Amino acid sequence: MGIEIAAQVSIYPLRQASLTPAIDAVREALERRGLTPEMGPMSTFVYGDSDATFAALRDAFEGAATLGAVVMSVTVSNACPRPGSPR
Repeated sequence: MGIEIAAQVSIYPLRQASLTPAIDAVREALERRGLTPEMGPMSTFVYGDSDATFAALRDAFEGAATLGAVVMSVTVSNACPRPGSPR
């Protein structure tokens, strides 16, 4: 079991007709690992155990990459509490 972390994820599909399938692949991969993605207009936030989160990020990248060329940007922190939790 890992430590509690937060991750901000952005996926950038390259040379694809639609952005939606790659973004959906990332969301679905995060959810399959038991995370609750908070989708925003520019990025997605997830909070969880580091083991599950890093595995989900790998799955997310691989899922999006099966659709075509992508760039994934991820920022990970153990210092960003979940919204609403005490600091």
